[in-house]
Amino acid sequence: MNITFSFMFDEYLFTNMKTVLITGGTGLLGKTLAKLLKQKGYKLHLLSRSSKGVDNYDRVFQWDVNKGEMDIEALEEVTDIIHLAGAGIADERWTDKRKKEIIDSRVDTLELILAHLKKKNQKINSLISGSAVGWYGSRTDEMLHVEEEPAADDFMGETCRKWEAAADLFEDYSSRIVKIRTGVVLARDGGALPVMKLPFKFFVGSPLGSGKQQIQWIHHDDICNLFLEALEKEEYKGPINASATESCSNREFSKALAKVMNRPFIPIAVPSFVLKSILGEMSAVVLEGSRVSNQKLLTKGFDFRFNNLEEALTDLLKD
Repeated sequence: MNITFSFMFDEYLFTNMKTVLITGGTGLLGKTLAKLLKQKGYKLHLLSRSSKGVDNYDRVFQWDVNKGEMDIEALEEVTDIIHLAGAGIADERWTDKRKKEIIDSRVDTLELILAHLKKKNQKINSLISGSAVGWYGSRTDEMLHVEEEPAADDFMGETCRKWEAAADLFEDYSSRIVKIRTGVVLARDGGALPVMKLPFKFFVGSPLGSGKQQIQWIHHDDICNLFLEALEKEEYKGPINASATESCSNREFSKALAKVMNRPFIPIAVPSFVLKSILGEMSAVVLEGSRVSNQKLLTKGFDFRFNNLEEALTDLLKD
């Protein structure tokens, strides 16, 4: 009797196990998220340019977005999709070619998956897609920006608008669509923080440009937990700003970083023209930034582990 019950229970778990397809799953967020999902019993499929196995993924499938090719078996038994694929916004100067790569790597990937869902006439429970607070544009103002606003009329705004529009095309094939507009992800071993702390490491840390531009940040653990909640909770729908409640200016962030690293803070800012000459149009990423509201996220009961900047930096920079 016990053996029979055990068999039936195992069969129930197997047949009701969710299978999640993840794109961009070998990046900073994807690796940690895969580990979290695996611990909770999810079966994971990875879409990748390589067929090599990756920790925590049950199966790895290849795709070549430039050729419009994808292993359709990647969708077998898939109940949900997490879309993290996309070329790095700040990895290279924004030439016309690079701008196209940034947009296409987010949009074409979604369109390719959707085409295969249509081919299989397959529907999923949820599409959880990345997006960014860049939706509100590269500008510094006094507004507290909310999800209902239209996208800004600049490159960052255009990128996020097309990115989210591609996600919205899944309307007939996904019960829920969630678009997580992420701020600057602070992490120990990747993302922006290792680059941001370099000047302070060498005792030359200072603000950038006016220093008034806002940095909408979120701790790596919190953004991973947010994607997990968005996957598991039905109330998550539409665009959601993902940043800590405590906003800060570039100057305030620099002071906090200097304090946590026990390094001097040089109050004389790096002139904007210097950064513009080095980075070109991409300098807007570090020279501009406005506040965004996370009230929509808070009303869903999301519990931030780190809402205080100094505490977040201390956690990430401890030995």
